[in-house]
Amino acid sequence: MEMLSEMKAMVRKSQQMPLYLQAISLIRGNLEAIRDGQRVEPVAIGVLTDTQLEAINRHRLSHNAALPPIVAEVIFLGSHIYQSRIVRDGYSIDDVIDQIASAMDTTAELVGNLPMQTIENPMPRADRYGNQVHDRAVFECMSRHPRPELFSVVPKGDRVRPLKQKGRP
Repeated sequence: MEMLSEMKAMVRKSQQMPLYLQAISLIRGNLEAIRDGQRVEPVAIGVLTDTQLEAINRHRLSHNAALPPIVAEVIFLGSHIYQSRIVRDGYSIDDVIDQIASAMDTTAELVGNLPMQTIENPMPRADRYGNQVHDRAVFECMSRHPRPELFSVVPKGDRVRPLKQKGRP
């Protein structure tokens, strides 16, 4: 009985804090491994809030009634994020971690007019380059179903981007 109470408390706590305590080190580990040319495995990094999960499942059903619902736990690989944010846009791993932490905030809301399941933090975040950005988390919900994969993160409003340094991916 005591263990059940502890498990319920952990679930409640995880619903209040979308990223798990070890999420930052797991995200960093995958991104560094990708940088070093290593293969990575999916890692659980957190959960969607009840409100976020309900909004995403409702949105999915409204576009295709045959789509099965997803669960709250979010997994992360990082390959696409590494290629798009770090290699293409020149962001650092620390920048990407900041983007993910902000996009996965409890206040993030569904952006319903996009083809992929996306949540965006409505609160602007000051980035390292002088921008006020609204970070978006984009989820791929089928390949690792029932858990959504954090497929991409997008800092909306990043008019000033980091300069790509020679020799740095």
